[in-house]
Amino acid sequence: MNERLTTFKNLRSFKARSPKSSHRYSVTVGIGGNVGDVLRRFDRLCTYLRRDKRVELLQKSLILKNPPFGFTRQDDFFNSIIVLKTSMQPMIFLDYLMRVEKKFARKRSFANAPRTLDLDIIFFDKRVVATQKLQIPHAEWFKRESVLIPLADIKR
Repeated sequence: MNERLTTFKNLRSFKARSPKSSHRYSVTVGIGGNVGDVLRRFDRLCTYLRRDKRVELLQKSLILKNPPFGFTRQDDFFNSIIVLKTSMQPMIFLDYLMRVEKKFARKRSFANAPRTLDLDIIFFDKRVVATQKLQIPHAEWFKRESVLIPLADIKR
């Protein structure tokens, strides 16, 4: 394991609700960022999701601080996993996540660029989707410590 990894657990308000959802689908979402106050942004994201009736926040993992890959001349990333319930179909849910990223000031400049917030669908129920715009399960999720370590935390 990479010695530059750091985990954060049980942050004050980065908490999930108990499951009582009427939504149909369980979605595992990777969250990440490395621009600005990312831990505060994760907290604000959870508050935003709790207030949105289209989703229900069920679980959240520890937060992992890890070095960037791809474009490496940037600050370390913070990554976590959240599990949501929704009744949206995968493509509609992807559009929803992109709107949430934009609300949190995400700008898309180049692959692996620094970002305020990155939301990736890792799993969507037991579905497999392979389109140019969306791949579920997320491509190479099983090769990334930034997914595996937080995912292992919620699977306990």
